[in-house]
Amino acid sequence: MLFWVASLAALGAAYLLGATPTGYLAGRLLKGIDLRQVGSGSTGATNVLRTLGAGPAAAVLVIDLAKGAAAIVLVRAFEAWLYTLPAIAPAAPGAQTLVPWAVCLAGLAVVLGHSRSIWLGLAGGKSAATGLGVLFAMSWPVGLGAAAAVGVVLAAFRIVSLSSMLGALTAIALICALDEPLPYRLLVIAGGLYVVLLHRANIRRLLAGTEPRLGQAPAGSQS
Repeated sequence: MLFWVASLAALGAAYLLGATPTGYLAGRLLKGIDLRQVGSGSTGATNVLRTLGAGPAAAVLVIDLAKGAAAIVLVRAFEAWLYTLPAIAPAAPGAQTLVPWAVCLAGLAVVLGHSRSIWLGLAGGKSAATGLGVLFAMSWPVGLGAAAAVGVVLAAFRIVSLSSMLGALTAIALICALDEPLPYRLLVIAGGLYVVLLHRANIRRLLAGTEPRLGQAPAGSQS
């Protein structure tokens, strides 16, 4: 019983890590503004770039990446440590095969936390950077491939939302092509589709030809 309580606590910590609203805090600390009320309404690095500038945006991007990676690294290490404690570890043979499932749930928790932060009334960013951090910590080849796709699309079209969505879809393709555990595949598929879903307003603007390019202000004040 204690093992499962500890595991749930670790997942809760992953959610709270993702829910730390770095972009929102940057807006409050640097300009006294609520990013949810300006620009696209997102608390992610792109809206930080448009409202606060390149330096704060770079800091928010790095921190959001680190949040995703840290959740995977810490939960994976914590679960492995729990299995070294005979008093609480499950006694069933092969119980350690549950660790990848815990990593999967931690990845979903941190991504959900970033986009649905308890501190912001379940608002937040679109989880692209945090999700990329998850990928690098979980399977660096998939993370590298997704990052490359983001970079190429961003350089070619200068549309952040398009590059984020294609990066997520690239991650799904790579995780299915590589020899990765089933929980990792399910995480990337679910997380990638979730990131695309969070960009549904951007998809409508892309189809209408009104999605702003990097450096341009969005046509509306809210995504």
